[in-house]
Amino acid sequence: MTATLENDLWVRRFHPSPTSVIRLVALPHAGGSASYLFPVSRALSPTVEVLAIQYPGRQDRRHEPVLDSVADLADGVFEALRPWLDRPVALFGHSMGAVLAYEVGLRLQTRTGQPPVRLFASGRRAPSRVRDERYVHTRDDAGVLRELARLSGSDPRVLGDPELLPMILPAVRGDYKAVETYRTDPDQRLDAPITVLTGDADPMTTVDEAHDWARHTTAECDVRVYPGGHFYLNDHAADVIKLIGAELRRAVPGDPAA
Repeated sequence: MTATLENDLWVRRFHPSPTSVIRLVALPHAGGSASYLFPVSRALSPTVEVLAIQYPGRQDRRHEPVLDSVADLADGVFEALRPWLDRPVALFGHSMGAVLAYEVGLRLQTRTGQPPVRLFASGRRAPSRVRDERYVHTRDDAGVLRELARLSGSDPRVLGDPELLPMILPAVRGDYKAVETYRTDPDQRLDAPITVLTGDADPMTTVDEAHDWARHTTAECDVRVYPGGHFYLNDHAADVIKLIGAELRRAVPGDPAA
């Protein structure tokens, strides 16, 4: 199997694992990049091959137009994944990446007949839970930066660097527009179990909103709550990765590497 250049733009294999029997497609948060998921790839290799997704408009793709709708992003990810569907696939996404992972899962289900073996939805309320709030993507640059600082997901040195900000703000604003204007199809359900991961002090997701992911699957929905805010992941990465690995081993019980 050979990936095309277009696939290489989207899909980053930090630790290629030819002997793995399952792949985890990992989708970063709004403003995030594939490199954020490097530790996940390192920890799960070689049992699980992680495909970290790089969205347009950032890092080595910064000269490409930002895609500011979840539908367009999901279509792009799905097309890029086509060469990698020779093994079972699970999906992990944090924040914006969670709803994007859900939409990619629906595309796998409807277009290939093979839903993912499991969806891990982190740091995001259920797609059906829409809040009445002022959109971040409509704020001025200072307002966007205040939101990033509030969620504690960006390096303060980056937020205070006037040379770096013009390179990151367009992607951040486009990602926020994508997730803030996203609306799900209420008639669709994912035929795959969902594991929901959330921080108990996340301003973007209450535990009640997290439990409503059960409305979006025909299978089981398990909610795990960790101490922390929107980026609880940074303090509990080892526990979360251990959980993901255990669930994937359970999903593919015949894996000798497990």
